[in-house]
Amino acid sequence: MITARRPHRLHFLTAAPALLAVAALAACASPSGEDGGASAEASGTAPSSNAEREVATTRIVAAYDGGVLVLEGDSLELVADLPIDGFLRVNPAGDGRRVLVSTDDAFEVLDTGVRVEAHSDHDHYYATDPGLTGLSFPAEHPGHVTTNAGVTALFADGTGEALLYDEGALRNADEPDDVDAVVHESAEAHHGVVVPLAGGGLLTTLGDESARTGAAVLDAAGAELARIETCPGVHGAAIAADDTVVLGCEDGAIIWSDGAFAEVQAPDAYGRIGNPSGSALSTVVLGDYKVDPDAELERPTRVSLIDTESATLRLVELGTSYTFRSLARGPNGEALVLGTDGAIHVLDPATGEVVERIDVVEAWTEPSEWQQPRPSLEVHGHRAYVTDPAASALHVVDLGTGAITASAELPHVPNELSSVGG
Repeated sequence: MITARRPHRLHFLTAAPALLAVAALAACASPSGEDGGASAEASGTAPSSNAEREVATTRIVAAYDGGVLVLEGDSLELVADLPIDGFLRVNPAGDGRRVLVSTDDAFEVLDTGVRVEAHSDHDHYYATDPGLTGLSFPAEHPGHVTTNAGVTALFADGTGEALLYDEGALRNADEPDDVDAVVHESAEAHHGVVVPLAGGGLLTTLGDESARTGAAVLDAAGAELARIETCPGVHGAAIAADDTVVLGCEDGAIIWSDGAFAEVQAPDAYGRIGNPSGSALSTVVLGDYKVDPDAELERPTRVSLIDTESATLRLVELGTSYTFRSLARGPNGEALVLGTDGAIHVLDPATGEVVERIDVVEAWTEPSEWQQPRPSLEVHGHRAYVTDPAASALHVVDLGTGAITASAELPHVPNELSSVGG
């Protein structure tokens, strides 16, 4: 076991420079433990027979009411059914192997078990049984999980605190004190998000229990570099090319790029973007778009494309509605939207043209409560994973060919998806 210092509590401060230095060094230095095989191959030295590193395969985690399912990413073979009480959300933990399961009061660490054992003459790929590790990060109302620049941030809405750790910090950790992490404290508790930035800084939303107003950027020492307070209802975060960050507002969006904020004005007085989706291969961010501030449930049919270079917004009419679990990006930066017509609509983010339609499930209607299951879209590499709650099923779509390559009936109705692996 590697013993690490206790998380530091910093009032409105970001991760200490040492934390992010660890992330940078980990990317450059010869790895050990799970990554030993890759290091030995790169140096030309035969790896130890017991060495392990991350495997270039995929596992899918599907949350349901009362537990999570773990499935093989290609065949959808059920690997594990793990009962966990309560309404659950799932997010990658940042290391390509573990998933964070958000419960009512904690982020629980689930090891999906994907591994590779490296031998002197070959690499033997295998996977172990997944399960909860026992490692848990207590949080009052666990919220957004964001990974960027080799660091993962876990935001607790009930306190405004964000725990930040290096992408390899969960290895060999049995309890929170074993994780070399720091805590950022917002000025007020709110439903927010923290985005780690290259160079050791972070971007954090601003707000309190009654209103969310904008965002601020801090450097690695915790000093505020910039802030913007003209983003009502700030929500969500997406990372585009060149480490550019986009956050949604009730009247458009804000962009953090090249050391400054820029505003993107929606064409409507109320034009809410709350679920942006970015790709490192594109300077355009995909977002939802709603125009009725009084609607109990608005079913939008237009999506937004936010150009981070020109700070402009384009609206695209799909002819079908969608939900917050419908947006994703493809392996080449394509904008993907899963419509209530049952199809994945593939958009060219540069032009807004719908270049392909891939039929996957039957037409469906968005449920009235956001926690209720609805078809969800998750993309990992060239594969898209689509849930079908009506049939308690999951489908795999090859985005290169548009073909459904695997389908599986599940023992529980799936809700949210997450994926890990190569």
